[in-house]
Amino acid sequence: MAKAIADAEYVKEIEKARRDLRALISSRNCAPLMLRLAWHDAGTYDVKTRTGGPNGSIRNARELNHAANKGLETAVLFCEDVKAKHPKVSYADLYQLAGVVAVEITGGPTIDFVPGRKDSLESPAEGRLPDAKQGASHLREIFYRMGLSDRDIVALSGGHTLGKAHRDRSDFEGQWTKDPFKFDNSYFVELLKGESKDLLKLPTDKALVEDPMFRKYVELYAKDEDAFFKDYATSHKKLSELGFILKNHRSILATGVIGFGIALTAVILGYLHELNKRTN
Repeated sequence: MAKAIADAEYVKEIEKARRDLRALISSRNCAPLMLRLAWHDAGTYDVKTRTGGPNGSIRNARELNHAANKGLETAVLFCEDVKAKHPKVSYADLYQLAGVVAVEITGGPTIDFVPGRKDSLESPAEGRLPDAKQGASHLREIFYRMGLSDRDIVALSGGHTLGKAHRDRSDFEGQWTKDPFKFDNSYFVELLKGESKDLLKLPTDKALVEDPMFRKYVELYAKDEDAFFKDYATSHKKLSELGFILKNHRSILATGVIGFGIALTAVILGYLHELNKRTN
């Protein structure tokens, strides 16, 4: 992905877009859909080839028509309402910001968001997103390709606390938790209860309790919601920044520090000069 493009004015525009996203997601009650949009735009990243990732390419018709992205055209259209008000904000930032806001307004953790992603018109080949019909080895193959870890796999799976599966978008129907519009640790609590006729458990969900390395995180998150929120916020941030080069962001910060240092030096030298004049 290209270098970050954020500056002070752009950051202000991002904050305005954040407010509009809050209003949009609340009024449309579409937090799960927006979280899915952010995830699917980012989840195509390949750490070896440095292709895919959170670059806004999911808006391209070819990628939007991938089987895993069924139903996301609605989320893309919703985001156009915000994009029209804030044309300077990249689609890449807009989609990831929508995911962050979706988690926060449904009671989830605050996720650090650094703006500056550039858009891409290049879509990766189909097949980079997880297949819910498969198990632990498939999850590792997909997430390790992104450069993520076992802890990230389980923490991010906790995003299923929001939303439902729809048969017209996948081969499954149902919800993972009793309240699909509340972000909490109930996904993990329900996983440890085993099969339920009322709640959904896909092969990728079951893999989290069947695999011993995954299960230790499931048990931790089911017992300690604060631990889940902390890890989720960390993993979500990592997902949203895959391939995102933050050099400009660092340089803006560095410029501010250097500027402050120069100003402080000037004040000190001026003071010493005056002191020297009085002494002489």
